[in-house]
Amino acid sequence: MNKIAFCSWSGGKDSCLAMYKAMQQGYQLKYLFTMFQEDGARSRSHGLKPEIMARYAELLNMKLISKKATWNNYEHEFKQAMTELESLNVKAGVFGDIDIEDHRQWVVNACNHTNIKVLHPLWQENRRSIIEQFIDKGFKSIVVTVNTDYIAKEYLGREFTKELIKEFEDLAIDPCGENGEFHTAVIDGPIFSQPLQLIKDREIKLNNYYMLDLSLR
Repeated sequence: MNKIAFCSWSGGKDSCLAMYKAMQQGYQLKYLFTMFQEDGARSRSHGLKPEIMARYAELLNMKLISKKATWNNYEHEFKQAMTELESLNVKAGVFGDIDIEDHRQWVVNACNHTNIKVLHPLWQENRRSIIEQFIDKGFKSIVVTVNTDYIAKEYLGREFTKELIKEFEDLAIDPCGENGEFHTAVIDGPIFSQPLQLIKDREIKLNNYYMLDLSLR
């Protein structure tokens, strides 16, 4: 049975663990799929540069498929990408949504015009369990974006550890960051051929968000 799949890849912990779980279920992950801003400078989800996404593909022994979009034509470009992936004999797509139904339903609707099976390996799992699994499996990530409505910018660049999770919980912050409190970038793990080496260039402020401007080492 053909189980070729792609992962909707943000570079963050949830998409990474979802992909890992899909691999454990026997899916052959061959493609990373990422949406970029209309100018192609950064990813839509986590603000990462194209060269970082390309490096992820190298370290995971996959091919990167990407699209550029404004928020206005995002859905159109996403659907076009699904059509292209289906033409590459892809049978399933892996997504890292946990329990926000609107997000899950959007993905299902955006894939409806294809025969691609939508997989949500983390769906309805306990949020604390998810992050503990991520760390216990040997994955490492750093905080690359914070929403200062919830979290101080001093957390930028911190490694995502159980100690950090405890700090977030003490602040009444969802440790998965599902409500946009923070984003992470995975830098190592059991499915990486070697660690992702990054340089922290500077901090960027965008409204109530602070982001790390990262480059490849």
